[in-house]
Formats: sequence, structure tokens, C-alpha cells
Amino acid sequence: MPVLEARHLRKAYGSTLAVDDVSLTLEEGQIVAVLGPNGAGKTTTVEMIAGLRQADAGTVRVLGLDPQADPHAVREQLGMQLQAARLPGRITVAEAVQLYASFYTDPADPAELLELLGLTGKVDTKFKDLSGGQQQRLSIALALVGRPKIAILDELTTGLDPHARREVWQLIESVRGSGVSILLVTHFMEEAERLADRVVIVDEGRVVAQGSPTELTARAEGDYAFQMQFAEQLPAELVESLRRLPEVTDLTIGDHGCTVTGLPMALPAVVGRLGAADRVPTDIHTMTRSLEDVFVQLTSEVPVP
Repeated sequence: MPVLEARHLRKAYGSTLAVDDVSLTLEEGQIVAVLGPNGAGKTTTVEMIAGLRQADAGTVRVLGLDPQADPHAVREQLGMQLQAARLPGRITVAEAVQLYASFYTDPADPAELLELLGLTGKVDTKFKDLSGGQQQRLSIALALVGRPKIAILDELTTGLDPHARREVWQLIESVRGSGVSILLVTHFMEEAERLADRVVIVDEGRVVAQGSPTELTARAEGDYAFQMQFAEQLPAELVESLRRLPEVTDLTIGDHGCTVTGLPMALPAVVGRLGAADRVPTDIHTMTRSLEDVFVQLTSEVPVP
């Protein structure tokens, strides 16, 4: 049984339908990324899952518990870092962790948690004096202090520089390694590809695709493409012979090379024809579709780089 299961969630604000029939699951030990453009309904969805917002329709089960009917029991099992969460500027790292630990019956040891997240040297530092990356580390600590089995991390790396973002990614991977299942809300393609076992793409309040990053890119529409380089220009008659192959839909010639698009079997067909003509490519490079390509194809907004 999944540790988290949401079915047919719906939420409207007046005439605006923020979430429309969203379903997703999280298995034990997984990282599932909820990916979508700004305003797609990602945060509203996870707030309903956590019991922070009442769903108009649909069901949620967290370790078999209903967050609407039994919110206290769910809070003991689920840690959450909200996108807009901010701490008072003068609270220290130690004070924040101790405060959050007091909310739980069996919290983690604050000193051990801060050591895990590399904040031991910042225990007396005020929140306002932490760097962006350190503030996000503290956010993770606060989400984990209750020893949750599930953590929801909402836009955790927004606003961080690339170095700090990768540090946080390493922390997320280590948290998953400690046995915590993670629901990760993001609009960064690289973040989803790097961390997620499965991706749920949401647009305009609906799930438009879900699967592993590899599955999503493999299912995307569009021809298979690859590039080849040669030591010398191909003869014109050989080029025309390649273009006539049934597996090839297009072939473009460049300087000592060509780009081929077509069916998945175009590569062996082209290489076979070249071999028969005693022509061997010096380099072959497949042009794999990325998760960003899939995202742009399926959603209404170009992602933030």
C-alpha cells in the first residue's frame, strides 16, 4: 500500500478552479516530484494532502489516515516545509528547532539533526543572518524534527544559487536514504530529473502526465533524432539513398556531418546503409528529448530556467 495516496482532489475558490481531479501516490522510500508552472495548483494540492486546506472533493490517505478526520495523527507522521514559510528574523537556529521539537511526542534529537544538516556551527545564529542555503537547511530540519515517515518539500530551492541548490539536493538524497519518503514540489526540470523516482506534471489544476523521468521522455511525441560526423563529405548519391530509407523522415547535411530524424529504427538502418557503402561515421550522437521538452510540450507555460 502506498504511504500516501490522493484520489480525485478538487478545490475551487469562487469561480476559479485551482485543482481539478488530481490523483497521485507516493510509495515507501520514493521521491515523487510534483512539477508544473506557477499557478498550476501544486501548492494547493499538497496543502490538501497535508490537511492544511479542505478539499471540495476527493480523498487523501497518509499511512492509512485521513488528514481531514485525524489531523493530529497525520502531523505526527508527516513533516512539511511550505513555500512561503518564514521564521521571525531574530529567532536562532537552536531556538527554532527546539520550538518545533516541542510540538511532537517523540521528536528527533535537535543536536543530531543539526549535525546531519550541517548547521552545528550556526546554532546561535539568528534566522535573518543565515544565507539562503542555510535557511533552506533549517527548513528541512524543521520538517524532519518530528521523525516523520513522509516529508513534503514545497519549492525548496527557489531563489538559491546553483551551488546552494546542489547542496540542498544532496541533503534531500541523504534524507531519503534515512528512510523518509518525500513529496517534492518544484518547477525546476533539473531538480526533478536529478532527484525524483516518479514525476507528476500538473497544469491548470490537472495531471497531464506522470511516470519516471525516463518513461515521460520516452513517451513524448516527436521523431527519434541523431547526428553523425564523417572524416569527409558524403557523396550526393549516398545522401539521397539514406533519405529514401523508409525509417528516415528527414536528413539535413552540414559540414562533414548530418542530422537524421525518423523512426527508432532509423539509426541501425542508416548505419547499415553506410556500412554497405564502406562509410564509417567518426561520431554518432543521439539527441535525446529532455524532461524540459516534455514539460513545454504538455503545459501552457515555459519553465523558469
